[in-house]
This record gives sequence, structure tokens and C-alpha cells, in this order.
Amino acid sequence: MAKVEKAQSAEALAALEEQRRQEQARERAKRVRQNAELGGLWSRRDFFGRLGWGGFGIFSGITLLAFVRSAFPRVLFTPPSTFKAGLPSDYAIGEVSERFKKEHRVWIVRVPDGFYALFAKCTHLGCTPRWLPVEEKFKCPCHGSGFRRSGVNFEGPAPRPLERYRITLAEDGQLVVDMGVTYRYEKGDWNKPGAFLKA
Repeated sequence: MAKVEKAQSAEALAALEEQRRQEQARERAKRVRQNAELGGLWSRRDFFGRLGWGGFGIFSGITLLAFVRSAFPRVLFTPPSTFKAGLPSDYAIGEVSERFKKEHRVWIVRVPDGFYALFAKCTHLGCTPRWLPVEEKFKCPCHGSGFRRSGVNFEGPAPRPLERYRITLAEDGQLVVDMGVTYRYEKGDWNKPGAFLKA
């Protein structure tokens, strides 16, 4: 008899379990109908779950994109810092050559005892001055700074003289201007060998 009672109680438990499952299914169906009537497709739990997974997906995508981009670094083209400026015989004594002003921002000045290369950038705010041959000076169009043929400032707001670039003679006899090396007057650099080429 105990076996019969045990079997009946097991059947009763199974029936209760089945009844509980059916009750939960009815509750879920009722909530879905209520959400549909209210216009909602998802429950709050569904919404935040999908929001979390969406955020994780976006973060993973951005991280992967950054990793892939790091494999292909951006390389900027930088023009060479040196250029050949022709033979010394191409320049007349007393000439301020503007041949390389547009391309390299350089004036090559020939004086009786040699050459020097001036950086065509005003030391006030970086504008490009103009050479005025009649007045024998460089004049900045932005704020009126004036520089002598040597590059020394004498009027306007420019705080210091123009800079010089290194100028040397190549093996083939041409002038070579190195824009990677600058010489500043106020530091005493104009007395250094590369600031002036004796010819």
C-alpha cells in the first residue's frame, strides 16, 4: 500500500508541476498581449538586454577598426630638405634671387664675397615678405616689418632678423641649400661656416 501511495503522490506532484508550467505560459501570453496592446514589442528586460548587447557590439567594432587602422599608418609626404640652386655663375653680384621663393620660401643673395640663403618668413607672424629692389629691402605686407638685404630687421614689429639656411657647394659645383639647418642672428649663428658661403 505504501507503494501505491508513493505512486499517487508522484503523479500528483507531476500534475502540480504541469499545472504550474501551464500557469506560467498563460501569464507570459497575457503579458505579451498586454505589451502588444500598449504598442510595446519588448519587455523592459528584453530592451535592456538588447541595449547592452548592442553597446558591446559597437564597442567591439570600434576596437577592431582601430586595430586594423593601426596596421596601416598614415604616412605624410615631406619634401626633401635640400635642393640644388644652380651654379654660382648664375647669380650676379648684388642680386637677390627670388627663383626659389615660391617653391621653397628661400631667397639666395649674392654679395661681392659670397652667398647666403634667407628664409622668406617674417619673424613677426610668419607672412612672406617681398623684395623691393628700388628700396633695397624686404618688406612684409602684413604688418610693415622691414628687413635689410642682410636680413636684419630695422622697422616694424618684427622682433628679430630673418633666419638663414645652410648653403654649401656640391661636388658638381652647384649651390646646395639645406632647409633643415637654420641660423639665427641673435644667437650668433650667422658667423658659423654654413650660414655664409665664400665664393
